[in-house]
Amino acid sequence: MVKLFEPLALRGVVLKNRIVVSPMCQYSAEDGFANDWHLVHLGSRAVGGASLIIQEATAVSPEGRISPEDLGIWKDEHVPMLQRINAFIAAQGSVPGVQLAHAGRKASTYRPWSGEGMVPESDGGWPVVGPSDTAFNDNYPVPTALDAAGIQKVIADFRAAAQRALTAGFKLIELHAAHGYLLHEFLSPLSNQRTDAYGGSFENRVRLLLEVVAATREVWPEDLPLIVRLSVTDWTEGGWNADESVQLSALLKTRGVDLIDCSTGGNVPKAPIPVGPGYQVQFAERIKEETGMLTGAVGLITTPAEAETIVASGQADLVLLAREFLREPYFPLFAAQDLGVEVAWPAQYERAKPRMVSAAGQR
Repeated sequence: MVKLFEPLALRGVVLKNRIVVSPMCQYSAEDGFANDWHLVHLGSRAVGGASLIIQEATAVSPEGRISPEDLGIWKDEHVPMLQRINAFIAAQGSVPGVQLAHAGRKASTYRPWSGEGMVPESDGGWPVVGPSDTAFNDNYPVPTALDAAGIQKVIADFRAAAQRALTAGFKLIELHAAHGYLLHEFLSPLSNQRTDAYGGSFENRVRLLLEVVAATREVWPEDLPLIVRLSVTDWTEGGWNADESVQLSALLKTRGVDLIDCSTGGNVPKAPIPVGPGYQVQFAERIKEETGMLTGAVGLITTPAEAETIVASGQADLVLLAREFLREPYFPLFAAQDLGVEVAWPAQYERAKPRMVSAAGQR
């Protein structure tokens, strides 16, 4: 049996295989609105056989965007195009998901091909917020520390975004608590120097994420999955670490979270990250072993053999691919061929499907 192509049930949603499109920012929206680029980008990966398509970091508020060109879900007008995209994804047999996000102190920055660092207000930027008033880097904006009212607005924004996500036809929500964005900023003592109920101790630093989870679950149906992306470690002494991620994952399991998407880094510039094939799989394996939580592995997974090994060995329950899906939208179809698994191709493409070779060598 090839584990990579076994289905996986998450509450009332069944993924047809364990290959997931990881959320990848396209920086191609205007005022948060999805457009034909997003339809083709996301839709082609559904045609390519991925079981779950997680839409890129989608801002729960205008100030929560990473760049002025980020997707948004902060107003009802964003919903119709998202409905169109999700209907197409579902028609291909894939599950439409969305990553809800707030960029925090890493907001109001240029998209990668337009510049670096802070976008000034004169060029479409905006004031940013964070747990404390410490900037991510010298060329990033200095945030205003959120007060009590600001924190409650963040929670309310996530809740409202989850409600719109349901209306838009998404069947899975991922809360973005990784890569140095707002929820991760609260988790890490390197970015959170607060002395109130949201800073200091582990219990205080995880409070905002737990409150966002609770608010999301208030409006997100019981039969639909909720997952969380964590940066399991900051890769920096004194920062958020794997021990704390294990402890947090155990808490999230009791709060209605169904899977931890295990990434790392992003909260410290120039952190010493040992990047290489499968370098983050160890964290998915540890959280799975120590908490019993389902996990997803992400990070430079590029071949069918690597993906199969990860899920077949029990290191993670699914794999999330990003750059490899940019290179090959039809990765699952060709992975099945490589691993000797018969899967359906879209009827429109059936004439191009490679024929499986039997043991006797007959086509």
